[in-house]
Amino acid sequence: MVIQAIFLLDTLDKDINSFSMRVREWFSWHFPELVKIVNDNYLYAKLAKFIVNKSDLAEKDIPALADIVGDEDKAKEIVEAAKASMGQDLSPVDLINVQQFAQRVMNLSEYRKNLYEYLVTKMNDIAPNLTSLIGEVVGARLISHAGSLSNLAKCPASTLQILGAEKALFRALKTRGNTPKYGLIFHSSFIGRASTKNKGRMARYLANKCSIASRIDCYSEASTSVFGQKLREQVEERLDFYDKGVAPRKNLDVMKAAIESMVNGTTIDDDDNERTDASAKKSKKKKSKTEADGDSMELDKPSNAADGEAEPGTEKKKKKKKHKLEGTQEQENVATNGDAEVSETPKKKKKKNREVSEDAEPKTATEGKKKKKKKAKAEDDE
Repeated sequence: MVIQAIFLLDTLDKDINSFSMRVREWFSWHFPELVKIVNDNYLYAKLAKFIVNKSDLAEKDIPALADIVGDEDKAKEIVEAAKASMGQDLSPVDLINVQQFAQRVMNLSEYRKNLYEYLVTKMNDIAPNLTSLIGEVVGARLISHAGSLSNLAKCPASTLQILGAEKALFRALKTRGNTPKYGLIFHSSFIGRASTKNKGRMARYLANKCSIASRIDCYSEASTSVFGQKLREQVEERLDFYDKGVAPRKNLDVMKAAIESMVNGTTIDDDDNERTDASAKKSKKKKSKTEADGDSMELDKPSNAADGEAEPGTEKKKKKKKHKLEGTQEQENVATNGDAEVSETPKKKKKKNREVSEDAEPKTATEGKKKKKKKAKAEDDE
């Protein structure tokens, strides 16, 4: 129902815009000055139906015009413009056609309002948390694009962030350019309020919260909008953090508060009071910590002073200790050097023994033959 309603709402918006433009062009042949005075499409259609023939307008019609427009000065301006209008006169049949078409546009715009109210109630029933977080229209668009609420709940936050920007994503992947930062989420007021530098970060954070809200709406048995309100508060805090640097609350604390408020049935005002109490407790804890640190510092100071008094008496002892340590270090160095020399001599002996054994006994028959050949050559040379 939500998917059909949002599709119909989009098509109605296009149709009403095109029909209202047609009314403006059609009635402008008769009364062209009215376009500059009234900008709203619905009001223009109402006035076209009421005026019908501009030559019949008089000062007695000013109160009725003021009721339609909502401004008496504008009503007087319309009457004066009708007296000095440059438009041509139309036949009664043409004026009747214009009047009927204006009535049709009015009916369409009224039906559009009713359809929007139906969509709001339906979204509050199906996805209350998503609605309270991101709004009815954007939430309905996300659901319609995903196919259903369960499909939207299955989507990860990264997919939800670029939902609606698939064409730009695949083009970026083909050309190896920058991927899009947001899709349908861009229509949310949060991203519009964020600065250009933080729009991508805000979209990522909002997509994260939207995925949480959609999963709660899809799989929770009790339908409450408490979580959506808390998530909205978190997004507001994140905006303040990006703009002013105010540290936001942790997600775990917010979710705990939401669960408690859902269980106890408390209102948002009570939660705000709890938050202020918690902040006051934190400030008290910080003060107590700082006081305790100050006391410990004060306790340390006299001990340091006592050490300072005892310093001149202990200087001689320290010097003696230093001399002893230096003597022991020198002895250790001598001992280590002696060990190194002793250790070096057996290594040399081992090497000499190896060389002798290699000369004395060849390991293989081939090596023995090679040595005999070398000796024979040496004897020939001699």
